Amino acid sequence: MDMHAAPAPLVSSHALRLTLFLFLMTALFMATLDNQIVATALPTIVAEFGEMERFGWIGSAYLLATCAVMPLYGKLGDLFGRKYVMLAAVAIFTLGSVACGLAVSMNTLIAARVLQGLGGGGIMVSIFSITADLFEPRQRARYQSYSSLVLMASGAIGPVLGGTMSDLFGWRSIFLVNIPIGLIVLTGLFFFLPYRRPTRLPTIDYAGALLIAGAVTSVVLLGDGAELFGSLFSPGSLAVVVIGTLGVVAWVLVERRAPEPIVPLTLFRNPTFSLMLVISLMSGAVGIGMVNYFALFLQTTTGLTPSAAGVLFVLLTGGIVVGSLTAGRLISLSGRYKPFAIVSASLTALALLMFTQVHPGTPLFIIGAIMALHGIGIGFGQQVPIIGVQNMASRGDVGAATGAVTLSRMGGASIAISIYGAIIAAGLARGAVSIPGVEDIEKLTPLMLSALPETTRRLVAESYTAAFQPLFLTAVGISLIALVSAISLKAVKLPQKMLG
Repeated sequence: MDMHAAPAPLVSSHALRLTLFLFLMTALFMATLDNQIVATALPTIVAEFGEMERFGWIGSAYLLATCAVMPLYGKLGDLFGRKYVMLAAVAIFTLGSVACGLAVSMNTLIAARVLQGLGGGGIMVSIFSITADLFEPRQRARYQSYSSLVLMASGAIGPVLGGTMSDLFGWRSIFLVNIPIGLIVLTGLFFFLPYRRPTRLPTIDYAGALLIAGAVTSVVLLGDGAELFGSLFSPGSLAVVVIGTLGVVAWVLVERRAPEPIVPLTLFRNPTFSLMLVISLMSGAVGIGMVNYFALFLQTTTGLTPSAAGVLFVLLTGGIVVGSLTAGRLISLSGRYKPFAIVSASLTALALLMFTQVHPGTPLFIIGAIMALHGIGIGFGQQVPIIGVQNMASRGDVGAATGAVTLSRMGGASIAISIYGAIIAAGLARGAVSIPGVEDIEKLTPLMLSALPETTRRLVAESYTAAFQPLFLTAVGISLIALVSAISLKAVKLPQKMLG
């Protein structure tokens, strides 16, 4: 028997395969929607619990937990079979959603988001592995592209749905809605997905996974250092720097010895890989990391309701879809990806620079146009890091290289979210003029904001606009780092077989 022959698809019936794929896409929609749906409801949550400086943690706790477990779930699926690993991930995510809906303070909500992320990371990884088991390689590409449509749909629907639901039923409903969806997915996969006993027993690089998660966490904690430890140079902050540095050094030593490392260090010998990681890190910071802050900015400076702010997000996501599809077609025609990385970083830097000029009273169509431009910029470069590293990695390292890019994008987002949060909290504290009728500016819900007299509303909006200026300028700086990295890339023409 040929050991190298591709294993037979997991399910022979086409109808059953499609049914299973539908359940998988529902799970993916649920896990990715969760990050988007929270964006427009965040200002309402912060208003109930206060603690503005913790705002970013609602997003970064979920992303961090997702990053930390992604490498482990792939290996666990190889070890114990994908079915039960996927069921466990969906169950953890659903329990996390229950905990989020019942949260009584900012800290309990952040802890519940970590639990959700531990499930969410597993859902994302397991879906791609199960899809690979269900379909032959030729069909696989087509079905993987459907999953990217689901990701885009959740990006478009999430903010609108989050805003509308928190307007109508309160913010807890955006988490509790996952419970029935989670139960449907669990039941469907339990009864219809066959269990395949794994043939290969991988060696899991637990130490590598833990150390990389620890290093990302310490950078995120440092971003929040001023809030958590009183200052960036306090003993607490310095301890985080030392622990993070030791974590990175230990990770390098572990990866050198590991039989199946999470990220093979040989990949770093090629400068393209390192540059792509930087681009991916920066695009996560300005692409995913900015989403929650756009929602806060729109609701506080323009006085939009969560649902109306959600509609503006459709323009952002529309831009990402247009940019992504256009770049995909053009890359496959030309075989070159470097120009798209350059255009992407230039457009996002331009859009973020334009955001520094937005003030209370700026017409909504102008804000919408800037959001669409930002979306097109992100979309243009979205596929570049993955295409680039898959082209340069050897066949055995393609999975690890793709995983490293995904991890760096998520890591960039979670690090940026905490840095942005610290900038906003500091900006509000700096400009804390006593506004008549407002005791604590951070506790204003969009609903309370709309009930304030016109002059008070304008003062609140101006206060937030001033606090957001340094945030947008920081994001412009991040886009410029991506631009320099993109210009430094070698001009490569992709081989014809990759362009199919």
